[in-house]
Amino acid sequence: MTTDMSSRASNIWADLKLAARGTRHDYTQGPIGRSIFLLAVPMVLEMVMESIFAVVDMFWVAKLGAAAVATVALTESMMAIVYTLAFGLAIGTTATVARRIGEKDPDAAAKAAVQAITLGVIVSGALGVLGAVYAGDLLRLMGAGPDVLEHGVGFARVMLGGSASVFMLFVINAAFRGAGDAAVAMRVLWIANAFNIVLGPLFIFGLGPFPELGVTGAAVATTIGRSIGVLIAASKLYKGAGHIAVHREHLVFDVGAMVRLARMCAVGTFQILLGTTAWIGLIRILATFGSVAVAGYGIAIRIVIFALLPAFGLSNAAATMVGQSLGARDPARAEQAVWTASRYNLVFLGVIGLLFVAFAPWIVAAFTTEPDVAHAATLGLRIIAAGFPMYAFGMTLTQAFNGAGDTWTPTWINVFVFWMFEIPFAWYLAKHTSLGYTGGFVAVLAAYSVLAVVSALVFRRGGWKAKVV
Repeated sequence: MTTDMSSRASNIWADLKLAARGTRHDYTQGPIGRSIFLLAVPMVLEMVMESIFAVVDMFWVAKLGAAAVATVALTESMMAIVYTLAFGLAIGTTATVARRIGEKDPDAAAKAAVQAITLGVIVSGALGVLGAVYAGDLLRLMGAGPDVLEHGVGFARVMLGGSASVFMLFVINAAFRGAGDAAVAMRVLWIANAFNIVLGPLFIFGLGPFPELGVTGAAVATTIGRSIGVLIAASKLYKGAGHIAVHREHLVFDVGAMVRLARMCAVGTFQILLGTTAWIGLIRILATFGSVAVAGYGIAIRIVIFALLPAFGLSNAAATMVGQSLGARDPARAEQAVWTASRYNLVFLGVIGLLFVAFAPWIVAAFTTEPDVAHAATLGLRIIAAGFPMYAFGMTLTQAFNGAGDTWTPTWINVFVFWMFEIPFAWYLAKHTSLGYTGGFVAVLAAYSVLAVVSALVFRRGGWKAKVV
């Protein structure tokens, strides 16, 4: 018995090192659990770094007071639109690249990546210009008070104006993930966010030769870090760092492929837009309760993201497995992979949720010393974290649909869950019960549960298996 346990631990440790280092593994063959493990480890580690950055960034900004935190919260709500568009493009990129890799056609996968990058350049360029020019007006539209407008316009202008760095990082890393080169995407994001973390306090507080930019400094550091990541990712994609490599012959404008990808990405974007605009609607409701409620919400959400991003890495592993398995014409393997990844995610996110519920006051205390803000953040963190186990299933199943290229199904699910249920429920609880702004957090918890149940019922019907990409 002891020998078997020792051997199993040794195998897990060997696979852990292999996954973090990267390997040319055929994910359409072999044990499903091991394939998910090899994909999920670098994807989770990638998202861990992203979540660490989100928390560290808020930690430094919180030192500037509630107005600065509210600035970040309101701007991030607008940036959610940028993330949504970028993520929608990433959905199509991952699904298409994974399908081509599963079909053993790396040249077609490389051409698909080029079309996705081209779309990203066009869309992000337009968004960057509009965001930089109208940053102040957009903050006013979001309900920002005079204190936020006085100091926060620069932050919003830099963040929105740097949209291209977001798009390119999302899209190129999505191509790596779809190809099964998750370790490459992990290293790129680690380097990018390492620069973010180091430069953040330097630009915020003006340490050494760096100018003191206040909250705007956080945006400058973020944009610089992401831009460095884009350059590294593009270099690795061109040189070839695993299953996918873009060479000169792939740098062509394929109208047919562009149109097909654009259609899939448009639906994927609309799908995510429904979810992210629901967050904007939620913060708009909370903004009527003042900067304290918004600041507490901002801190709570940043901490929640700390857990959700790594869990999302597990969901991305399921999406890659689905895409490649369907490309290899093995839908049974795709379905089994999704349920396996869902169970892994439930355990992971469930444990984190319990820790957040138990230790919320101490966790929040690291980000603010203002009692009212801390109270709001603690309530929000505890209520939302209670729904983590259900959301673990919901996010994995949603990504499984996307990995199959079936972007319409989760889109309709999002319409029902977030717009027909969550927002009206949040408005009712906040405005017509004694819960006040706490009602918004309760609505999120309820939406997590509904998402899991609806997604599981639809997934079992199996229509996604016949999707052609």
